[in-house]
Amino acid sequence: MNVNRTNGDMCNNDDTEIPDKDAQETHPGDEGTMDETAGEETTDEGTTGEGTAGEGTAGEEATGESTEHEDTVQSGNLEITDEPAGTEDDAESAKTSDNNENSEEPPTIKEEPADPESPEEDLQPERTPEPDETLKGKARAALQALAPIGHGIRATLNALAPAGRGIRAVWRKRPKLSFALYAIIFVLVTAAAVLFLQWSVCEEPTYAEDAQVDDTTRALNGIIGQLTKFVCQMWIEEKMTFLLNFLLLGLIYLVVVTLLNRFWVATAIFGSVMVTFAVANHFKVQFRNEPIIPADLSFISGGNTGELMSFVPEEGQQLIADTVTGIIWFVVICVLLQFLDRRNGLIPCTWRPSRFLNIKNIMLAATRVTAAAASFTLLFSLVWNLGISNSWAQQWAQSLSDRPELWNSIMDAQNNGPAMAFLRLAHTTTMDKPEDYSEDAMNAVARRYRDAASELNDTRTTDLTDSTVIMVLSETLSDPTRVPGVDFTIDPMPNIREVKNQTTSGLMLSPGYGGGTANIEYQALTGLTLANFDPSLIVPYQQLLPKMKQAYSFNQLWTERYGDEASVAFHPYYKSMYFRDSNYKKFGFSHLYTLDSDPEIDHQDRIDNSPQVSDAASYRNVLDALEQSDDPQFIQLVTMQNHVPYGDYYFDNEFHAADISNLPDGERWQIDNYTKGISITDQATAEFLSQLDALDEPVTVIFYGDHLPGIYETAYADENNAVTLHETDYFIWSNAASKSHDVKLPAQTSDYTSSNYFMSSAAEHMNAKVSPYLAFLTMAHDEVPALSRIIMKTGGLGEGTTTCLDAQGNVVDVDSLPSDASQLLEDYRLVQYDLTAGKGYLYQTDFFDLP
Repeated sequence: MNVNRTNGDMCNNDDTEIPDKDAQETHPGDEGTMDETAGEETTDEGTTGEGTAGEGTAGEEATGESTEHEDTVQSGNLEITDEPAGTEDDAESAKTSDNNENSEEPPTIKEEPADPESPEEDLQPERTPEPDETLKGKARAALQALAPIGHGIRATLNALAPAGRGIRAVWRKRPKLSFALYAIIFVLVTAAAVLFLQWSVCEEPTYAEDAQVDDTTRALNGIIGQLTKFVCQMWIEEKMTFLLNFLLLGLIYLVVVTLLNRFWVATAIFGSVMVTFAVANHFKVQFRNEPIIPADLSFISGGNTGELMSFVPEEGQQLIADTVTGIIWFVVICVLLQFLDRRNGLIPCTWRPSRFLNIKNIMLAATRVTAAAASFTLLFSLVWNLGISNSWAQQWAQSLSDRPELWNSIMDAQNNGPAMAFLRLAHTTTMDKPEDYSEDAMNAVARRYRDAASELNDTRTTDLTDSTVIMVLSETLSDPTRVPGVDFTIDPMPNIREVKNQTTSGLMLSPGYGGGTANIEYQALTGLTLANFDPSLIVPYQQLLPKMKQAYSFNQLWTERYGDEASVAFHPYYKSMYFRDSNYKKFGFSHLYTLDSDPEIDHQDRIDNSPQVSDAASYRNVLDALEQSDDPQFIQLVTMQNHVPYGDYYFDNEFHAADISNLPDGERWQIDNYTKGISITDQATAEFLSQLDALDEPVTVIFYGDHLPGIYETAYADENNAVTLHETDYFIWSNAASKSHDVKLPAQTSDYTSSNYFMSSAAEHMNAKVSPYLAFLTMAHDEVPALSRIIMKTGGLGEGTTTCLDAQGNVVDVDSLPSDASQLLEDYRLVQYDLTAGKGYLYQTDFFDLP
């Protein structure tokens, strides 16, 4: 073996190396041909798929090219070449040449091997090698020792080369799965997602132990039966709800596929998300009786996932574990299919500059971009417009049997599908931004009504929060005898009529007819009006409040002074209605007691066969709350006794005989049953006020009906009755311990109002000092006595028309209002925008502070 010094800084040693016999042997595996294929592997379509497995580069397979074997091992400046050793003369000639070229170094003295038996050996002087020579010699020895290892590695690689080429050949021949298979998987996964989501809102019915229920009925009413009906109703009832949800989820699935351009990866993502959503929805329905809504996603994004998992019961842990296991297996299968599917990209194209610029690839890339953009645009437009009345998306959904039930989220999800119930709340326009909205403008508003409050407070002598205020929303309470065509020989509400004659009272302009309770309630608690909102915002409790981080309501005046326990709410029904549970928490109520709260509402008595809790029982819950607190409170009560339907529930209904109306029998029958309930409410309310009158602490009651029942078909058919069918009864009453007992505000101030003015009117009735906000509402009420968005259709929900009434109850054109009223309405829009859709500048001022 020759050791050539490549940079000329090493002297030759005297020892002559004997060539390595093994190094001179030829290796069969060294002979071969070099695979000179370079670049990317070309697909059958003639383009290279992005990231396609099997792309090759030059040098991945290397074999020997020359017949003369030459292995070179380089390390530093040494080069070891396995070549046949030259002759001795050649070696000497090379050494001489090397010595001449490096004459600056001393010549090396060649020593002949000594005879071991020669006695002169001991007489030879011992030569001490130079340090540099010692290190280089060791390096040569190390390289020589490593040479066999290199040969072994190379031999192994050469032996494995055929196997590698075989694997690569097999990999190149893996099948391209057909588009027909993709379509089948797409349909199956989408259908499974629809059914899984629907399962999340289904509940297994419960039966009494002694109930005689046959197996068929149990099966039909069970979860499997409910899912079967959800699908089969397309043919049985021509209700296309399953198809609607299938198309919605299919569009989402399609967007994921076209954006990623990887069918199996998109399938793994879509399927996993749908399963996770369904399981989470199942648990929320179990514990809150309401489905997941878009606002809930902020709960997860806000880092509260751990807290969310704390709501999962122990019996649900197994479902969670099974779900996680199932998702893992599903993802693994999809990933394997992605690798095994030679098609790889759904639309095969490459973005690499070296391969991009050819006509076919450009066309494929343009197709991919167009497909992704088109599907995403369609989905975005659909979701954006689902919550907008009369939009193309809403009309399309309605053509496929969508019937929104915004008053009850769980029923909406069960009847219209969870996907539809979720997406319809994804986007809502709150209200248009006023042109002059800014921080300076809001500070100017705060200053303007701070001065107005100061002026009002100069003449007022009491503090609002020194008294307990009870706000009673009496379900559908109104005087039936005010409806054209309805007449009785006896008065259905003599006690309330007497109270109205003695205290501040009048008629309230309600937005709804036959429904819309939460909207009237929202106006009463916040002082805001639906008239300022965008027409597409139909139910603030569902579409606005859940996504707001901060919401103002009048009960906060009491909690700021007395603590969180100073405001409490009662509703003898279910907390999921209109999302009251979460919305009341956002308002700052310490508790909302309902039939399904923890603890549940105490008094739940019914009258005769009525399915609803009586008003008398509801009033007892309020009286108990008064006894349990030493401080004034704000108490919210929403009753249920007179809620639709109006069956013949009461054993002794004298109004059947007392009805002298000239109406169809079916209409009269409902009106008589409803009127009996109003008569019972009238008596219970009189007893409630009598009990409050006996207390030695000041209490003021704001009592109002939310809307008329939707049972006056004859009167409703006459457009001239539109305003009358939107007017309910109200009064503001204070007990004997209050300074405002028996106060009755002038008719000019109280005969007509709307629920957004109730708190400012109560402060006026109590002669209580006000905040700038209440001063603003007081002034607005003086200029525009009643302001509401009237929804004409039965049900009380939908788009409406802004309606104003003057002090005599006449409809006034908004555009014809005097300048002072117009300025107040402009300020109203500024205030409402700031609090609901704007920056909340007013929260940084004293706009809501009492003196």
